[in-house]
Amino acid sequence: MTYAVWGWGDAPPSRADLEAVAPLVAATTGFPAQEPETPAGLPELPAPRCALPTALAHLGSTEPVDRARHGIGRSYRDLVRGLRGELTDVPDVVARPTTERDVVDLLDWAASEHVGVVPFGGGTSVVGGVEPRGLGRSVSLDLAGLAGLVEVDEVSRAVRLRAGTLGPAAESALRPHGLTLRFYPQSFERSTVGGWVATRAAGHFSTGPTHIDDLVESVRAVTPAGTWESRRLPGSGAGPSPDRLLLGSEGSLGVITETWLRAQPRPEHRWAATAVGSWEQGVSAARALTQAGLRPAACRLLDPVEARLSGTRTTGEAVLVLGLESLRGPVDVGSALELVRGAGLAVTEQGTRGESGEAWRSTFVRAPYLREGLVLLGILVETFETAVTWDRLEAFVAAVTEAATEAVRKVCGDGAVGCRLTHTYTDGAAPYFTVLAPARRGSEVAQWDEIKTAASEAILTAGGTITHHHAVGRDHRPWYDQQRPEPFALALRGAKAAVDPDGIMNPGVLLG
Repeated sequence: MTYAVWGWGDAPPSRADLEAVAPLVAATTGFPAQEPETPAGLPELPAPRCALPTALAHLGSTEPVDRARHGIGRSYRDLVRGLRGELTDVPDVVARPTTERDVVDLLDWAASEHVGVVPFGGGTSVVGGVEPRGLGRSVSLDLAGLAGLVEVDEVSRAVRLRAGTLGPAAESALRPHGLTLRFYPQSFERSTVGGWVATRAAGHFSTGPTHIDDLVESVRAVTPAGTWESRRLPGSGAGPSPDRLLLGSEGSLGVITETWLRAQPRPEHRWAATAVGSWEQGVSAARALTQAGLRPAACRLLDPVEARLSGTRTTGEAVLVLGLESLRGPVDVGSALELVRGAGLAVTEQGTRGESGEAWRSTFVRAPYLREGLVLLGILVETFETAVTWDRLEAFVAAVTEAATEAVRKVCGDGAVGCRLTHTYTDGAAPYFTVLAPARRGSEVAQWDEIKTAASEAILTAGGTITHHHAVGRDHRPWYDQQRPEPFALALRGAKAAVDPDGIMNPGVLLG
C-alpha cells in the first residue's frame, strides 16, 4: 500500500509496536489508548488544473505521491488528515528548481498564469505554512535542488549556504572547517536553512544565539519584482533592515535562495545539572541564571505535568535541566550552582551528563516520532508556544494553563496540559505547552480546533505572542492579525504589493 503521507517517519509504526507501547501510554497519560489505527492509502487526487510550459516541464512532477506529500505539513491537524487520506488541498504541480534562474523562470510563469506559489523546504511546518489551502491553482516550489555549502569566510567566521540545505548536511559540510552553526531546532534533521530564515525559527539552545535572527548576516531572495539581496555586514544603522523583512516572511514576499550565517568553533567544555523544587523556585532560578550573564546552553524548566509526560521525573516536582558550554576554558559551575540553590532548588545531578537530563533530551529528540504513534492510538497531541516578560510570567502561565485545561476537559473529557520554559532572555521567557487528551475518532480536527482556539485566545488576552518560533502560517493568522499594529499591517501589505504585485507568493500566510 502506498501511504499518502506519514509525518516524520518513512513508514508508520507496526501494530505490534503500538500494542506493546499502549500500556505505557496509559500509565503516563492517565487515560487508556485506543485500538491502533492503520493509515489510509493514497486517495484519488483531483486532476492537475495547470501544467508547466514545455521549457520548464523537466522541473515539474504531477505524480500523485509527490503532490500529496507537498500538500501537507506536520501539525496534528496534518497528521490526522494524512492518516485518513483526507487531502483536500494539494498542489497541481511540484517544481524542483536546480538554479536560481529556474526560480526566476518559474515565478515569471506563475505570475503570467496567476498560479499560487508555495515555497517548500523540509515540509516541517506545524502551522499550515506549506499547504495550498484554498489557493485554487498552485505549484509547490521544492528547494531541495538548491542545496549545499557555497563559501566559507574563515576570517569572519561566516558561511554561505543555499536555502534547500538540510540541517545535518549543513553541519557535515562545516565540520571539516572546525565550525558549527550551533542551531538545532527539533526539526533539525528534516528542516532547511531557507525554512529557518523564512519562519524565524529557533534552535533548542535556551540562551545566546538561538533564534536564526541572531545568525543571519545576509539573505538573498528571488521575488516576482526582482532579486533581493542584502549587503554582508556585521551590523548597520542604515534604515530598516532588508534582512529583517525577509526573516519570518514565510514565502509571502519571495523565495529565499541562499543566506550568509554566522558560525562558531565547536564548544570544548560542557557541564550539566538537574535540580528540582517548585515551579516558582524554578522560574526564579532560570531568571537569575540568565540575568547573571551565564548564558546557559540549556535552561529548561519543566512543570510537574511536563516532567511526568516526558519521563524526566514522576515525583510531582518541577525540574530544571541546566547545561553550560564554553569555547575555551572551564565553565562557571560555582556561580551556576550558587544561583540554583539560592532560588531554593535542590541539585540532584551534575557532571558531563545526567540521567534526568538525558531522559529529557531523548524525549525531545524522539518527540515527533512518538507523536505519530500516539495519533495512531487515538491520542490528541498538541503543542503551542509563546513568550512573555518575567514580571507577567507566572500569572500568564497559570491563565493559559487554566484556559487550555478547561477546553481539554470540555472537548475531550479528560487529558493533561503541561508547560515548560524552552528559551530564556534577560527580560522574559518562552513558555511551551503540551496537550495530551483522548481523541474522538472522526472528530479529531474539530477537537483540535476548539482547543487551539481557546489556548490562542488566552495567550493574546494575557499579553503573550501567538508564536515564539513556530511561525504564523495559516493556522495562527486570526491571532496574528490581532497582535500586530494596524499601521504595520498596512506597511506589510504595501511591501507585498510592491514585490509581489500579482499576489502569487504563498497567499494566506501573514496576509490575506
